[in-house]
Amino acid sequence: MDEQTTRPRVYLIETMSEMEDDVLRTWLERQANDSGQPPPTVRVTDQALADLARRKDDPLLTPLRVVWLPKETHPDGAQRLRETLSLRDPLHPGQNIQRRVMRDDPARCQVLEGDPAPLSDLERRLAENGGGSLPDFIRRQAALTLERAERTVLGTQYKVSRFVVDEITDASRYHDGTHELSAQLNLPVAEVDRRARGALDEMVAAQSRRAIALWDQLGRYFSRAYRLDVDTTRLDDLRELNKEHSLVFLPSHRSYLDPLVLRPALLANDLPLNHVMGGLNINFWPIGPIGKRSGTVFIRRKIEGDEIYKWTLREYMRYLLTKRFNLEWYIEGGRSRTGKLRPPRFGLLNYLAKAFRDSGMSDVYLVPVSLTYDQLYEVGAMAAEAHGQAKSKESLRWLFGYVRAQGQRHGVAHVNVGRPMSLADYLGQEDDLRLAVQKTAFEVCHRINEVTPVTASSLVMLAFLGIEDRALTVAEVGGILGPLVDYITARSLPTAGDVDLTDPQVIRKAVRTHLDSGVLKSFDQGSERVFYLGRDQHLVAAFYRNNTIHFLVMRAIAEMVLRAAVDQQFTDPLEDGWNAALRIRDLLKFEFFFSEKDSFRKELRAELDLIDPAWESNLGDPQHAANLLSGMRIHLAHRVLQPFLEAYAVVASQLLRTPVDRKFDEKAFMTACLALAEQRRLRQQIGSSESISAELFTTALKLARNRGLVEPNAENMADRRVEFEAELQTLIDQVLRIRAIAHENLDQMGGR
Repeated sequence: MDEQTTRPRVYLIETMSEMEDDVLRTWLERQANDSGQPPPTVRVTDQALADLARRKDDPLLTPLRVVWLPKETHPDGAQRLRETLSLRDPLHPGQNIQRRVMRDDPARCQVLEGDPAPLSDLERRLAENGGGSLPDFIRRQAALTLERAERTVLGTQYKVSRFVVDEITDASRYHDGTHELSAQLNLPVAEVDRRARGALDEMVAAQSRRAIALWDQLGRYFSRAYRLDVDTTRLDDLRELNKEHSLVFLPSHRSYLDPLVLRPALLANDLPLNHVMGGLNINFWPIGPIGKRSGTVFIRRKIEGDEIYKWTLREYMRYLLTKRFNLEWYIEGGRSRTGKLRPPRFGLLNYLAKAFRDSGMSDVYLVPVSLTYDQLYEVGAMAAEAHGQAKSKESLRWLFGYVRAQGQRHGVAHVNVGRPMSLADYLGQEDDLRLAVQKTAFEVCHRINEVTPVTASSLVMLAFLGIEDRALTVAEVGGILGPLVDYITARSLPTAGDVDLTDPQVIRKAVRTHLDSGVLKSFDQGSERVFYLGRDQHLVAAFYRNNTIHFLVMRAIAEMVLRAAVDQQFTDPLEDGWNAALRIRDLLKFEFFFSEKDSFRKELRAELDLIDPAWESNLGDPQHAANLLSGMRIHLAHRVLQPFLEAYAVVASQLLRTPVDRKFDEKAFMTACLALAEQRRLRQQIGSSESISAELFTTALKLARNRGLVEPNAENMADRRVEFEAELQTLIDQVLRIRAIAHENLDQMGGR
């Protein structure tokens, strides 16, 4: 006979309201045996569980719970502030609401029966996990079993885990780990255990459905300024992968709103709630407590040297992987200040790799995600920070201002999912784990860029940058963007949603949006209306342009190769042209995610093919190269490369002013760079204010360090600094020649 029919069955029940008690009593009466007696129950209390744990007849334990299904939610965008701030929990209503539900919609009240387990099986599993209190283990397993049962009714959004700290610290591997750390750090085991438990209490997302529901309401209100545009192309594949594997979502980071944009996009497509790894800087009331209880894992930003914290974080991530929870964090570490993807941070990916290696799981899949916005409230503040202004500290007052600003409609938020990556495959490509993690991170970034869409908003800003402070007519904007749209079509680049960039109305709408936000200004008192960048709006405009810039870098480099062919008169055209491209690639390797050299060569060939199918035989003819440059319908080198090269030249010039034999003061150096750049802008030696950027100076300084030009007393440093500046000035001169051709064409367009 089936052991479930021969063993005595005991139902485990929790403390309930009067209404829930009545519902459960009625349900149990329907389970009555042949003698008419309802099955025995045990309340989940300390004494009752202690008595149960001593039974020798090995009963079959079956947990029960009364659940109240939520009402249908409001349609997107129909959330009122009063409802948003309400602390009522739709999944655990009060007794008055329970009575109303039973009267009006009793189907919303259900009794859930968790999977049964023999008492002996629970004793065995507890021993395998390292031992502990059997009554406590019964309580935890009953709750976890009921949570799994609830997900079949409530959906994957509510994939919640309780008792996480207990489950981790009760395992034998935790006890082994604390003893190893004790010996390694020469600390008492009790001290290691105390600090590890403290770290777990701080970081573990102690989720509750009440907080999840409230966070969703707040999220809809905070992000009400945007309409969500989700590319669902790969979501079916993600759902299939998620049946067997954890998914780790790695989005680009543009805004504080990013988690509130990605979360509903995934939940609407039947993907479960992610555990979002976030910094402690946003762990302030009320965001911190609500976020922690709805999936946010708050992590200290500086943990260098804290081996106990590092080990605890790895153990927590290992636990989440073994339970097949999905994770989420931002591969860049912080919000982009320039609009383009920042270099990846390797920290959390390193912890993930080690946790995966220790988890015994067959695989984990990384999911690159691109998040972009037509307009962002915080871009102005980030631009000010790039000019040297101090960053505002996150606080309750800051939060109110931020939320208030979302009351104005800012357009569309675009969510695009890139090709998933097998972590096992990528880690297996290198014996050195550190190198494998770095290559994996850069591939994630490459795949994010791959699906980041070209938007009308970014194209309009591209038109207004690279022309200094010149105003444009509607015809001139169209004349610049028309050929660019043709180029985008020829390259089959991704565009935002169903936006037709060939439709003039789309461009006009983008212009109006930038006018409304103040990035663009207009003047209509002359013969025709003209548009121009607002005062101090160059960095803001660059932020939107840079959402698309990664698609245009190779074209800009191809133009620079042609310019070099004119200026340098190549003796070995293919080799000299290739070397010219590689020099730019090496110079900007910390700004852009370039492909490996073989792929880079293929991409360069493809761009030159678009310009001139016969370029290989013609590259050695300077006049032919000059004719190609002057006859092009679009010129991108100055629009794409000039601000970076001019910013780098500021750093190179300031290095020449910096003693080679003294300790390098980075803070003072950056302040001097900002002042020098401002001076050059006033003297019209810099094309636009977007080159006055602490972000760009930081990257240029990283390159200088990579070349050994920063730390004192390096060999031949003074001479090599001079060569560095000369290299940049040569490229700037080439860019300016291309810009002159583009301006001449623009003048001819205006004269028609």
